[in-house]
Amino acid sequence: MSLAPLHGGTADQPRLTRADGSPVRALVVDDEPNIAELLTSALRLEGMDVTTALDGNTAIRAVRESVPDIVVLDIMLPDMDGLTVLRRLRQHGDRIPVLFLTARDAVEDRVTGLTAGGDDYVTKPFSLEEVVARLRGLLRRGGATTRDEDAVLTVGDLRLDEDAHEVWRGDDEIHLTATEFELLRYLMRNARRVLSKAQILDHVWNYDFGGQANIVELYISYLRRKIDKGREPMIHTLRGVGYVLRVAKATDEARA
Repeated sequence: MSLAPLHGGTADQPRLTRADGSPVRALVVDDEPNIAELLTSALRLEGMDVTTALDGNTAIRAVRESVPDIVVLDIMLPDMDGLTVLRRLRQHGDRIPVLFLTARDAVEDRVTGLTAGGDDYVTKPFSLEEVVARLRGLLRRGGATTRDEDAVLTVGDLRLDEDAHEVWRGDDEIHLTATEFELLRYLMRNARRVLSKAQILDHVWNYDFGGQANIVELYISYLRRKIDKGREPMIHTLRGVGYVLRVAKATDEARA
């Protein structure tokens, strides 16, 4: 099977940690070593402590020994299927969030996995970014937290609070839609770096977005009306290259 590449990793997202500040523990269970290795590398880039297992029995032992916070579990394993692994874990009272990996995309297979006690699923082939995003969602619901110093992004007089979902330009609060917020977050986490339309599409709309690249132009214009209107502009276009967010000249001069 093939996996979509992890473009640039997900280093622009704040890392999740356990309540005590230690790294999240993840268990990856897949009988295909190359897939297990790719998933392990992606999760380690997220700052997680990762254990791997290539079969069901090893996975069950690993849960007992490492006590993971999250499990990525392939349904098709050589000794027992992932559903059996999950049932055995649940029988022993383990409520660890489980994300199923499955080549089956029929509705009944998805329902079976979820009713067996799974928390989410991703069908193969998948992108690593999608798996990481699903895991982050499960971890947040399970009580994992982001580091406080990463929660607020600041570029000049522009501030974005990821936890409160608030944006401020100076003393003015700016109300954004969910897509506008994600686009601005991506620009701010890459401040002073020119981003192409393709990069923005990949990050904000994901790989399976089927629309035209002009959706980026449209949402950039929406952001400019809210972020830059009546102020020194921060969002700039480099024709034929892409877009960049940088400190407004007035703010830069005031600091000097």
